[in-house]
Amino acid sequence: MRIGIILLNICFFLFMNCGDNKRSSEFKTEETKSQQPVISAKAIEGFKYKDYALSSRSENIVADWEKYKELAIQVDYLKKADLSFFNGDKTLLKGFIDTLKLNIPDTLKTNPIMSRTTIIETTVLRLNEHLTLDNIDSQLKLESVKEVLVAFSNLNYQINKKLERDLYEKIKSEF
Repeated sequence: MRIGIILLNICFFLFMNCGDNKRSSEFKTEETKSQQPVISAKAIEGFKYKDYALSSRSENIVADWEKYKELAIQVDYLKKADLSFFNGDKTLLKGFIDTLKLNIPDTLKTNPIMSRTTIIETTVLRLNEHLTLDNIDSQLKLESVKEVLVAFSNLNYQINKKLERDLYEKIKSEF
């Protein structure tokens, strides 16, 4: 009888110790996942999207739009995985986007361009939220970076499209 109780206690301790090893290995894998680099320049280069650049006519129009030029510089830094601007204070980002929207040149104040600036506002603020929260998956952070790049590219496309349309409207038919 005593031998049975002793064997039962030994088995109980073995089962309890086996469970602890499994939990510690799960904890170690979670630590290694969190230590991995979140966003790299190589991962950003791998994004597949159409990156539109401004035409020479468009560059002349936005030459006086300071906040646009600053945003273009920050997007170039973002392509190199420099997240310092987008990882900053939310109120500063909100103020930057508000002045960007207020200082749009008069020739570009159309609904498509205004909506693209609103989309940029949404994607930039979403990226800021994903970067500042610790419990967000790195894949979701990468998707947010891609959304910002796509939104900025679409703004460039809309600016080019608007100026091209204005040029075609100036051309009169000979008939």
